[in-house]
Amino acid sequence: MTYSSHPSAIVDEGAQIGDGTRIWHWVHVSAQARIGARCSLGQNVYVGNDVNIGDNVKIQNNVSVYDTVTLEDDVFCGPSMVFTNVYNPRSAVTRKGEYRRTLVKRGATLGANCTIVCGHTVGEYAFVGAGAVVNKDVPAFALMVGVPARQIGWMSEFGEQLALPLQGEGEVLCPHTGARYVLDGQFVAKFEPKTP
Repeated sequence: MTYSSHPSAIVDEGAQIGDGTRIWHWVHVSAQARIGARCSLGQNVYVGNDVNIGDNVKIQNNVSVYDTVTLEDDVFCGPSMVFTNVYNPRSAVTRKGEYRRTLVKRGATLGANCTIVCGHTVGEYAFVGAGAVVNKDVPAFALMVGVPARQIGWMSEFGEQLALPLQGEGEVLCPHTGARYVLDGQFVAKFEPKTP
């Protein structure tokens, strides 16, 4: 098995691309990029050199994944969402030595037209709403909306809002998977269903 690439795409020699990955129209993958298996890169996607993309990542149309961005397995990047890698860019000032790393952890969703300001981590299975601007670290399972992004709730791994307060204590079961989500202070942890 190998990856598939549309004839209009440019995949620079040296790029590492996993089995079953699909690369669509007018995509450019740089030579040192590392992309996992079963990914989908939509129309007009750009992937820089110092980029690591895990397995089963979906990157929708018009997304540029710039140097120093890491996307773990199962991340979803919505159409036209934005990554940055320089915090204070100026055209007349070279700042390539000042790139800040961005980490998007397993299963997170980055909604259409949202922006992830460089230097931050988006936690596992977090959900960033459409158009939000993330300028700080995002906890696992957090639901973030607005400009700047603020947390308004918690999301399950299945992708539905959990009936938990923002802080304090609480527990809820996912009706789809049976997984248990426990709020302890300002953090949520997931526990698999008990087996008989």
